[in-house]
Amino acid sequence: MLNFESYHAHSPDIHGRWHPLAEHLRSVAQHAEAMAGDWPWAEEARLAGHLHDLGKYGDLFQRRLRGAESGLDHWSVGALEALLTHKAFGAALAIEGHHVGLQPASRADVATRFEQTRQGRSPFGAQLRLSDADRPRLLERAASDGLQFAACDTPSVPLDSSAWSAPIARMLDVRMLFSCLVDADFLDTDAHFKGTPQGKQYREPGPRLCADTAARKLEVFMAASVRGKLASSAVVADVRSELWQAVTTAAESPTGLFTLTAPTGSGKTFAMLQFALRHAVRNGLSRIVLAVPYLSIIEQTAREYAKVFAGEPDHYVLEHHSLAGLGDERSLSDAEGSAHDDTERQRRLLSENWDAPIILTTNVQLLESMFSNRPSACRKLHHLRDAVILFDEAQSLPQGLAVPTLAALSHLSAANNSTVVFATATQPAFETLHDAVTKHAIGGWQPAEIVPQHARMFCRLKRVETHWPAADETISWPELAQRLVVDEAPQSLCIVNLKRHAHELLQAMGAAAGLFHLSTNLCAAHRRSVLDEVRLRLNPDSPQPCRLVSTQCVEAGVDLDFPLVYRAMAPLEAIAQAAGRCNRAGRLNALGRLGQMRIFEPTLDASSRRYMFPTQAYYQAAEVTLSLLRELGGELDINDPDAYRRYYRRLYDVSDPANQNKPLADAIQGLHFPEIAKRYRLIEQDAIQIVVPWSQRIDEYEQLREQSMRGIDGRWIARAQTLTVSVYRPKPGHPAWGCLPAAKLRRGGESDEWFVLEDRHREDPGRRMYDDTLGLRLPDSQQVMIA
Repeated sequence: MLNFESYHAHSPDIHGRWHPLAEHLRSVAQHAEAMAGDWPWAEEARLAGHLHDLGKYGDLFQRRLRGAESGLDHWSVGALEALLTHKAFGAALAIEGHHVGLQPASRADVATRFEQTRQGRSPFGAQLRLSDADRPRLLERAASDGLQFAACDTPSVPLDSSAWSAPIARMLDVRMLFSCLVDADFLDTDAHFKGTPQGKQYREPGPRLCADTAARKLEVFMAASVRGKLASSAVVADVRSELWQAVTTAAESPTGLFTLTAPTGSGKTFAMLQFALRHAVRNGLSRIVLAVPYLSIIEQTAREYAKVFAGEPDHYVLEHHSLAGLGDERSLSDAEGSAHDDTERQRRLLSENWDAPIILTTNVQLLESMFSNRPSACRKLHHLRDAVILFDEAQSLPQGLAVPTLAALSHLSAANNSTVVFATATQPAFETLHDAVTKHAIGGWQPAEIVPQHARMFCRLKRVETHWPAADETISWPELAQRLVVDEAPQSLCIVNLKRHAHELLQAMGAAAGLFHLSTNLCAAHRRSVLDEVRLRLNPDSPQPCRLVSTQCVEAGVDLDFPLVYRAMAPLEAIAQAAGRCNRAGRLNALGRLGQMRIFEPTLDASSRRYMFPTQAYYQAAEVTLSLLRELGGELDINDPDAYRRYYRRLYDVSDPANQNKPLADAIQGLHFPEIAKRYRLIEQDAIQIVVPWSQRIDEYEQLREQSMRGIDGRWIARAQTLTVSVYRPKPGHPAWGCLPAAKLRRGGESDEWFVLEDRHREDPGRRMYDDTLGLRLPDSQQVMIA
């Protein structure tokens, strides 16, 4: 036994100060308990903080801090103590997972792992040893350090197996406890390593939400900048005012589950914010989270919200999405406490814990975190308590994930004093899945509608005349191109289902005046530039020719207003979203006209009909739309909310979402946290990020390319976002890899997520891999590009 003068949690900071272990455990316990607030299991969060690094009292770990040992498991013994002595199952899982992630929680899995720990072996492989297998000795040392481990009377998950009868709800409770522990641990560790000569230096907390003040700011902004303008027709202005009044009234409701159904162009973006702020005032809530399906909507919404809250502190509105991260999280395991670990820890701390009043994020970031087992992903979850959580374009939720997602959100609302809102013009019939949801969360899914009079609003806000194709009527790309280039269609939008279709149509349109292209083949800066030019040309005060060929990326939330829109046959909700880009502000209504929306069936190419759509689910939904259209005699009213109810009910009858995704369902029933995290994916295929040489930002590209060869960090990634294109990871041996060198990592090795395009044909306009119109064109691109 070594006679250490004191026991330490981490190696010295830059001032040579060691991190006393007892101080660390007390601080993490206090912070975790504070984060839990008045949750019934706040005492369990405190216990988890006290025990999470109990193994660091072992001699081997203290040697590790001095570089004399490696390959140590310092967490399993604390988890065993939480389970055996305190019967705190949730705390045991959280402690065990705070470095390696939440592990399988079935009775058999837990018994196997904890029995190995009892026998003095780490359950995480032969390459790891317990830092000390003698629990009594570790507890004695902790007691001599002044630590006292109080029992927790109300555990998050009782040991009684019946507690798991609603598995998604109980697993979310464990993740919430886990969130408190890992966030408290990260913050205290960060405070040590960023300390001053006088001691630890905690990061400044984020600004707080004063919902009443924020709501008044929004009212002032709306009066001056939106409702005060005369750009929209009187009818549109009236509908927007009606929506505003409806959300203001509904905001006085208690927390719960809501839908917000309103037509495209009725001002949902700001109406949602009004509801959230007024609802926060009414219920004493502390945070607003807006989740959207696409990054382009985040960018647009962030710009608008920045105008509303100009003058507020930095990070009052926080954007957080996948490109802000640094790839897959890696376990600290035996590197914990070492100098090498310091860099890794700082990398993990770059992952925001959502300590801000208003969060703008993606569905992927929010929902996948709620089903994750990793510390950095779960770290933010406790900040979903006392929050308003808004989902814009709710119809984008994949059917195969609908039941588990609704169950998690239902329990989140019921157990955490939070409100969940699904907002869209095409509200899915999720209430039909109520019985399936109740198997996982007893509250089921029975939301209240914020805008009861929405059917009348759809009728009043009719701005588009929809023309459907006749039975068996198709059109080739050259024929469609001819329609779009004539002088009668100087301003038109054509939305197709696949990027290769967009390329074929663009080629057929040749040198048409004002021709533009938009897809996710374009990097964010390039897309923004195209949209800016398109909006300039659509300005009614100085209109210019503008013909935009786009994939679906233009549909949801992109503020464009064309008089004429063509849309390839698609799911009904996609067609409705496309219609939202037509006569959006209702200007044509003031002239006694309507916008024109023409649905068309492309002539089959060499592919079968299924391969004219991006996914099997998309194809299936388009076929349901077509069958409903034929059943109704060739006319389908996209302004009728009842049409969507009929559509979704029929779609669910065909696709049976309650019984989809059996591997995920089996993982949930088996309480297998890692497998659930693996199976719950909103985007099924793995994507990589490619920095591209767009000609308008070539100097910035060259700087990023040079640094990528030396080693990238969070600042590099933040700069690279606007020049990045996401593609599905090509298979090994794919020719695309020949022009995609991986970015180097500061900590050594190469990134498996970030790559820089080496375009050997950049000087040849005909062969460029990043084209100023088409964007990224990799070899065999149809096999790797995201549709």
